[in-house]
This record gives sequence, structure tokens and C-alpha cells, in this order.
Amino acid sequence: MSLEIRIDPSSAVPPFQQIVDHVVVAVREGELATGERLPTVRGLAGEVGVAVNTVAKAYRQLEAEGHVETLGRHGTVVRGRVDEDDEVTEAATQFAASARARGLDLEAAIGVLRRTW
Repeated sequence: MSLEIRIDPSSAVPPFQQIVDHVVVAVREGELATGERLPTVRGLAGEVGVAVNTVAKAYRQLEAEGHVETLGRHGTVVRGRVDEDDEVTEAATQFAASARARGLDLEAAIGVLRRTW
């Protein structure tokens, strides 16, 4: 498995977030399957030309959001779909559609959620 991640140094999006975004899309589109192992932190850092801490931060965020699971020495793997609360998923879907319709990007939408949490 090879993650084809290219970091855009001119982007306003921080490199760790570019990694997160790429992995989330790859999981959603089936490019990364449940149980598939991600590259090591050091390996991915070397491939994309960023600091090890940048990849580690991305992996921590991916794990916190439930996309991957770290299995210690066995690496970081893509998680299977977790049983989700249908009502919460529906509300999130509606929120995302509303935010997009109003021109908010993901970071701005997350900011709205943080302020209302």
C-alpha cells in the first residue's frame, strides 16, 4: 500500500491537516480498507518531506476522530465503521450541507461546532 500524499507548502492548510484530509478521503473512497496499515510515522514523514512530529500529530487527530487505531508495535490501521448514532449522523449530515451551502470550509464549520459545544 502506498499513500500518494503530496504536501502543498504554499497552502494555508497546515501540513498535518493536509495529511489528515488525504487519509480521510482515502478511507471514504475505499482507497484504504478497514484493517489496512498506514505507513509508519517516520516512513511517511520521509516520503512527504515533513517532520516526524507533523505526521504524529496527523495520526493523533485521525485516531481521535475514529478513522484509525494505533495498535502499538503493530502500527496504525484503518478502523472499521463504528456503530454510529443515526440521529447524530443525520444531524451532522444536515449541518455539513448547511455549512457548505453558506460557504464555510471544514475548519470554519468545526469552529462553529467548538463554539456551540
